[in-house]
Amino acid sequence: MELLAKSSFSFLRGSSLPEDLFTRAAELGHKTIGLVDHMGFYGSARAHHTAKKNGIRAIVGATLETLPLSGKSFTISQLPVLCQSRQGYQNLSQLLTRCHCAPDSQHWEEHSLLGLHAVLTPESFSRLTRQKLLASAIALKELFGPQNVSLALFRHDRRGEERRNQLMRDLGEHLKLPLLASNAPLYAKPQNRFLADAFTCLREKTTLDDAGRRLEMNGERFLKSPVELQQLFYAYPEATRHAYDLSERCAFSLENLGYRFPRFRDPETNELLSDEAQHETLRTRVVSGLKTRFKKVSPQHRQQVSHELSTIRQLGFSGYFLIVWDLVRFARSHGILCQGRGSAANSLVCYALGVTSVDPVAGGLLFERFLSENRQSWPDVDIDFPSGERRECVIQYLFQKYAPRGAAMTANVITYKPRSAFREMSKILGFPETIANRFTELCASPKIQDTKQEKPPEELSMDNYYPRSQVMDLTDTIERSGVPANHPRFNTLLQLYHDILHSPRHLGQHSGGMVFCDDGLDQIVPLQPAAMPGRTVLQWDKDDCEDLGIVKVDLLGLGMLAAMEDALRICEQRGRPVDLAKIPKDDPATYDLLCRADTIGTFQVESRAQMATLPIMQPKTFYDLAVQVAIIRPGPIVGDLVHPYLNRRTGREAIEYIHPSFEPILKRTLGVPLFQEQVLRMAM
Repeated sequence: MELLAKSSFSFLRGSSLPEDLFTRAAELGHKTIGLVDHMGFYGSARAHHTAKKNGIRAIVGATLETLPLSGKSFTISQLPVLCQSRQGYQNLSQLLTRCHCAPDSQHWEEHSLLGLHAVLTPESFSRLTRQKLLASAIALKELFGPQNVSLALFRHDRRGEERRNQLMRDLGEHLKLPLLASNAPLYAKPQNRFLADAFTCLREKTTLDDAGRRLEMNGERFLKSPVELQQLFYAYPEATRHAYDLSERCAFSLENLGYRFPRFRDPETNELLSDEAQHETLRTRVVSGLKTRFKKVSPQHRQQVSHELSTIRQLGFSGYFLIVWDLVRFARSHGILCQGRGSAANSLVCYALGVTSVDPVAGGLLFERFLSENRQSWPDVDIDFPSGERRECVIQYLFQKYAPRGAAMTANVITYKPRSAFREMSKILGFPETIANRFTELCASPKIQDTKQEKPPEELSMDNYYPRSQVMDLTDTIERSGVPANHPRFNTLLQLYHDILHSPRHLGQHSGGMVFCDDGLDQIVPLQPAAMPGRTVLQWDKDDCEDLGIVKVDLLGLGMLAAMEDALRICEQRGRPVDLAKIPKDDPATYDLLCRADTIGTFQVESRAQMATLPIMQPKTFYDLAVQVAIIRPGPIVGDLVHPYLNRRTGREAIEYIHPSFEPILKRTLGVPLFQEQVLRMAM
């Protein structure tokens, strides 16, 4: 059992992704691996997902940094802590949140440490002495409890290591503390050691030439098999036995996270509503909204809304829709434009609540694309707001409503891209900055095809807009940057470049994804301050949240919506107010502009690909415009559906149907499936 592994989410320490570590662990025959990344659970969701896929178990933990001890003149530099239960996980998550958000507010020793197990290691001090070790072990024994502290033994073939291990053994006998065998791996395989050294140089702001003893003395910090660990610690059998026992005690898994989407609060009493009360409140709001939308509600609309409400009730999503409704209500009460987008437009409930502005029944849209009894995933409602201060007003409303720790932005893991990878690796190899600058210039974003070309391309594919002919050859680009192929460090630079590419660099925040929780989001995942004042960000990205069943709502900022808001205000100030609902959808002058591809600055149809296709499409109706927007998407392009549709539209190709029974579904798109609704209806 290996309980003290670190991944590349220990930023500039470990050099293997959690996925690589746990895949390798399964290959080596491990049943359990503990991940203790520095100051967070950043990689724990990925570790859990990969471990589950490979039939092994991931233990959640973290390495705390720079911990002062009461009455002591020294600090513990690193302290790995493992979660034994859900209570321990919640306590550690809250402690990490406090360390990030309010590091100087209170002493860490005052925090609840129940359900946690601390491991004192030879790396816990910048300089290990008998006095520090004894004082720290006594303090930790009092804080965590005598059964929840271990002393780690390392065997990395380093000078003086056996003396330190003997010191640990003597201390364990003196204080009745168990020993723990660990290789404390920083990477999955021996060949990953080079990148770990590169990360050390970046962390220490030095080069490989000058790093000296700050680098690991050898390459022993890789993940070793259970058999290798048994052989390595043959002189300490009690340490390997305790590693197994401790792994059994650490029974908590992220499957038992305990996340619950917040319940809706009664606007008058501010009390949390029960599930039944939430659904009745939703029903009341929807019925009221339908009466506002329609002078007379048709039987078809009544039947559809009844079906949707029944599905929402069965899946337990009533509170979710009420919270989204409250969000939109707040925005509109403050004069902020907002609009739901995506599959939410397929819901009559969303239309009745004012979240969307399209009648899905009149449009023949399929509710099951949005929500289905056979699909247990949460609904995904994306809401567009004007970018800038207006959207921030809505975000701050949510932070205040769920204060102090009930809301946070989802993270965005910033990884090393080609330019940053080359810059950092060339720096630690001692190359001058001018070489990295030259590489950056040569690696500018791919250019589109010749802008002087008057006619749109006959064949439409992604190559027309990101042609392979303009993708630079890496070795040639490095040579043109000033590093010749015969340079003694050329191959080293190339290797490090490939090794670091796509590794986590730092944590950013998602553009608009927010997560909420009733009982304290910091019990579910650690939070930390975002770069923007007044915001916090959780340590998992949107994919991690989705894998663990954590619900997010996307509050997206659109510059075009901000421009529309400004334009509407100016029109009103000039005495010519504009009602968006009354803007005609069949204005000939507008379609003439579209047919000429005169659309620079026009939302959704201003890209080069859209402008190339508009003269071929010649849109004349609003539905044509919907097809125009849909056709330049990865699905139709990759599925090779663009060319057949355009040929049929221009009369170059006969209209055919996959099967006669599909004709009613595909008739409007000339026999070519372009929309997800069409695929779903074909499957049904």
